[in-house]
Amino acid sequence: MRVKLLLASSNRGKLREYAALATNDFSLELLPRFSEFPQFSEDAPTFAENAAGKALYYSRFASEMVFADDSGLAVAALGGAPGIRSARYAGEKATDAERNAKLLAELRGKRGEERRAKFVCVIAAAKAGKMLAVVSDCVEGVIADEPRGANGFGYDPLFYFVPLQKTFAELSAAEKNELSHRGKAFRKLRDALL
Repeated sequence: MRVKLLLASSNRGKLREYAALATNDFSLELLPRFSEFPQFSEDAPTFAENAAGKALYYSRFASEMVFADDSGLAVAALGGAPGIRSARYAGEKATDAERNAKLLAELRGKRGEERRAKFVCVIAAAKAGKMLAVVSDCVEGVIADEPRGANGFGYDPLFYFVPLQKTFAELSAAEKNELSHRGKAFRKLRDALL
């Protein structure tokens, strides 16, 4: 019997990434009517607190298991920024291009180790207001001097993965799912729930 997991999000791109990672043991869907519920305020200081809070909060609106994530980019030379504010780094309504431009401006003049970064993902699963699992993982890279590639979203065009000498936006979907912070964290969640 397949385990049904509801993603507490309205982001279909994120659902596609997770669905590609799910085995036949799971069926994934967006949480129905997600946008109609009062929004959970992601104002905790850590990825883990935001993911767990979101999963617990939205699990009250469904009978199935709900999972939520909080993820972002952490650049050491910027004190871990954009961090939990990754999606709002250049303002609430900023585009990916605007966020990337701000990041490049902040790193202007920095070279080598000063451009080290990591993508972090924490995923939490809950059911009926009870926490079932919290998992996390990350992937290390450096911030490229300019955007490269047309795949992915967010900071992917700037996140350079040294072992493959490509940005995440230059990777195929299969490569990204294998190597990404989100892919590694979801596989941990899958194992924990099975």
